[in-house]
Amino acid sequence: MAFVQQSSPHAHKARPTSRVMLWVLIAALPGLLAQTLFFGWGNLINVVFCIALAIASEAALLKLRKKPVAFFIKDNTAAVTGLLLGLSLPQFAPWWVSAVAVISAIVVAKQLYGGLGSNPFNPAMVGYALVLVSFPVAMTTNWAEPAMLWDGAPGFGETLATIASGQQTAVDGWTMATPLDEYKHKITTHTATEVLNHPTFGEGIARGWEWVNAAFLAGGLLLIALRIITWHIPAGFLGGMIVMSLAFGNNADLYAPLSLHLLAGGTMLGAFFIATDPVSAATSHQGKLIYGAGIGILIYLIRTWGNYPDAVAFSVLLMNFAVPFIDHYTPPRTYGHHKARRGVPGSQG
Repeated sequence: MAFVQQSSPHAHKARPTSRVMLWVLIAALPGLLAQTLFFGWGNLINVVFCIALAIASEAALLKLRKKPVAFFIKDNTAAVTGLLLGLSLPQFAPWWVSAVAVISAIVVAKQLYGGLGSNPFNPAMVGYALVLVSFPVAMTTNWAEPAMLWDGAPGFGETLATIASGQQTAVDGWTMATPLDEYKHKITTHTATEVLNHPTFGEGIARGWEWVNAAFLAGGLLLIALRIITWHIPAGFLGGMIVMSLAFGNNADLYAPLSLHLLAGGTMLGAFFIATDPVSAATSHQGKLIYGAGIGILIYLIRTWGNYPDAVAFSVLLMNFAVPFIDHYTPPRTYGHHKARRGVPGSQG
């Protein structure tokens, strides 16, 4: 029997975008479940609303651009954008804040650049950064107080009514500052021990937040195992943050400890689900490490010396600016060649 012999490389069938995005949606479910269990119904309501509005916004723009609506909607990218915003926004954020974030992400950051594959910036983070800068009260005072879904958290109806009311102000007894925000503002006048006695931190690292981050970490590892993403961006992201924290944050009476940076904010969501956006991130493995490390370093700098307690959105967008430069100097090695050609054309012999 004769066998057909083919030389390498052997290309496997490419996975369609819709399936890749579907796995991202599935991998984020543990994190959404943890958010719901520890902080109530707010994030679940936000996710459903944001996904529905993202799909509707994309359909409207595709119709205006005279593009096939069904063909592009079924790629699930709009749903992922809505999901990321719903996971990132405060639990009691007014509905119109979520609407502005979603419409800005889909219409301005994605469709006005030409749609999927043409956007230079992460659409979800454009929407998030816009509402954070534009509506600081609504974005910083509507985080839910940690409370188990079955023990103290507001009911579904109460949460939905609060979000639908459109009020910017926080609800007494239901909301409090995030752990990073609490630590950042209290450590200037209190010791670390005094700050950590605040109910926000509970008996663990950050009451409820460590479980949410652990759930997103588990989902992220699933994406790596399925080869939906590679390990390079998350490793660079977390590595950059760890190095900065070890270099500058040894004194807990001055700066937030490493455990808070890793498990008390949007770190794992950012490392595995946001920074790994395949369109706006770097492409080569070396470039991904640099890109991820840059995000981690910027997050630490902004959290520690900037005005914002969490800085995933700003850091991702700033590194999106740097992606063309990173890609230019870190191209992958062409198959059959020993070295990659990089730098200014004509500079190599």
